[in-house]
Amino acid sequence: MPSPCISVCQIDPVTGNCAGCYRTRDEIASWQRLSPEDQLALINVLQERKAERTGRRRRPTRPTRRKAS
Repeated sequence: MPSPCISVCQIDPVTGNCAGCYRTRDEIASWQRLSPEDQLALINVLQERKAERTGRRRRPTRPTRRKAS
């Protein structure tokens, strides 16, 4: 699964979340070591964080049907 990074890397000193992808420093550092299932779960958490910050909600991300290469 591709990283949720959008190359807007600024950590908010209040929340500790990246202003671009909404991950914490620990989540950014551990992304490559997470299983695809854990990555998907984190993406859903990130969508909730973004919704809380922006007031916009999305449906949960579904697992991909493509096989990882």
